[in-house]
Amino acid sequence: MKILCFGDSLTRGVSFINGRLKILKNNYPNVLQNLFNEQSNEVEIVNKGVFNDNSCLMMDRLERDVFAEKPHYVIIGVGGNDCDFPWVEVAKREQDEYEATVPLEQYRENMTTMISKIQDEGITPILSSLPPLDPVRYYNRIVQSFSSNVSDWICKVGGIEHWHSQYNRALKQVAQELDVLIIDVRTAIKRAGDLKELISDDGIHLTEKGYEVFASEIYRTVH
Repeated sequence: MKILCFGDSLTRGVSFINGRLKILKNNYPNVLQNLFNEQSNEVEIVNKGVFNDNSCLMMDRLERDVFAEKPHYVIIGVGGNDCDFPWVEVAKREQDEYEATVPLEQYRENMTTMISKIQDEGITPILSSLPPLDPVRYYNRIVQSFSSNVSDWICKVGGIEHWHSQYNRALKQVAQELDVLIIDVRTAIKRAGDLKELISDDGIHLTEKGYEVFASEIYRTVH
């Protein structure tokens, strides 16, 4: 059986360590492979995570990275970059209005279409919720990278956690409407302990421990 993990940098296994983004060997697909190997050697996990990807970009690589691999299952994890904003522009003109990288309704439409196309290929889609973020460390990071204008602006429009939660709720609604399994890694990580040990210093990517919780929740749900 082949399970393909299709997503963004959280699928790729990116973490923020000592001021730099790094790809961890113990990313969630690798940890998931090890968990399956403890019980059987008949499951192959494929990692098709791409840094900075969003649902629009993932739609463009469905044929190459998913259909060509002919998996039995696809675990889809995307949304954090969709609800991001053009911080360079915000830092320059905080008085203006801005849309998310992929507006919420477009995100819903992309996810609905993506699931339908995957099902049309005879592949079973499984959704992963958005993992939690740490707003304080997230704000600190974007202020350091851009300016305090960025933090001021995002607070005026509800805060990054508000936007992040909106996209997560939209994903749950899509799963319910299409009767597709969604694995709630968000809650699992929140309940696993101190988020400072589970979320890396940029406030959004996970630590090795965080990816272990991510993989364990997927394994617990699907094996």
